[in-house]
Amino acid sequence: MQWRRRSHTAEANSTACSSLVVTHPFHPLVGQRLTVLYERRLAGMGQVFICDAGDRGTLALPPDFTDRGGDSVGCLPLDLRVLAELARLLGALEGR
Repeated sequence: MQWRRRSHTAEANSTACSSLVVTHPFHPLVGQRLTVLYERRLAGMGQVFICDAGDRGTLALPPDFTDRGGDSVGCLPLDLRVLAELARLLGALEGR
């Protein structure tokens, strides 16, 4: 008896032709828009978006790493203003 492998389809969870932006400040693709191929639930990670990352292949991203989910309250992107504020705070602490 020969078993047929079920093809991977995105049926009801399909988000094909949509995209998201990587927002996690330490992710190597932060700020880039990726095409979402489909959504999936992975053991240990929960729901993830499977995205086309170009030359890097496909990539699984949890909603917290994207503009589609997660609570960003209290989370500042790492930019020049944040670094300047950090330097100011460190300088104040060193002066104590």
